[in-house]
Amino acid sequence: MKETFLRIKDKILGTTQEEDIPDEFGEDYLEIDSEQQPAKKSKVLVKPFMIREFQDVKLVLDALRDGYTIALVNIKPIKDKDIIELKRVVNKLKKTCDAIDGDIAGFGEDWLVATPNFASVDRSPARAVAPAQENAREF
Repeated sequence: MKETFLRIKDKILGTTQEEDIPDEFGEDYLEIDSEQQPAKKSKVLVKPFMIREFQDVKLVLDALRDGYTIALVNIKPIKDKDIIELKRVVNKLKKTCDAIDGDIAGFGEDWLVATPNFASVDRSPARAVAPAQENAREF
């Protein structure tokens, strides 16, 4: 009851500069620093690369050696330009994948996927996708 009278007195006299916080909340609160943002870093990164010339393979190799990047490599530009350079690029990627215990595979005519040691490429035959039912209603 004493607290009630003190509140009334403070409101009338205007001596309180603090916000009115009910006593039920008390001093138990957690202050959150609004400037601190949680670090949002992925553990695995899937990154596309395009190989136009042999020197471009260095970026792919560096990413694979870091160990957190699965590389999707578009080889069409170098394939159209020079088939011998393409073979050099593929051999360099194969050797690096072997050295880091990773995996490399082609899909389609213009793409390679290269992975570090924590991932592998599934080489089982592709399964046919079931055709859509003719009687199915659209929602």
